[in-house]
Amino acid sequence: MTTIKTTLIALVTAVPALAFSLPSQATTTSFMDTALVDVCKAAQSNKVFKLNSALKSYRLQGKTVALKVMCNGDDIITFAEKNGATKTAAQLQKSIGDVSITDVAVTDKINVTFTES
Repeated sequence: MTTIKTTLIALVTAVPALAFSLPSQATTTSFMDTALVDVCKAAQSNKVFKLNSALKSYRLQGKTVALKVMCNGDDIITFAEKNGATKTAAQLQKSIGDVSITDVAVTDKINVTFTES
């Protein structure tokens, strides 16, 4: 009986420690994937109305998108600029507001990779 108790105690203490030590991976649902791809495409379009419409339809904040969303490996503002979408890039930059220092290690970004179809 003591062997079972010892094993049970070892498992009870090991499982939480193991759960905290495993790397956390952000998983996205198909709805989130669709929303983020639509936002990336809207940023790429260089149409501020289309970008604002996409943000509003998915109930996303411009500042949150500008700081956390990555499209095809670049943050969304750089992605828009690389695709010549200066109007949407400026709108996203404007949504950030004042410049502040952010600990990059703490910030989680969501990367979306898509191809035109």
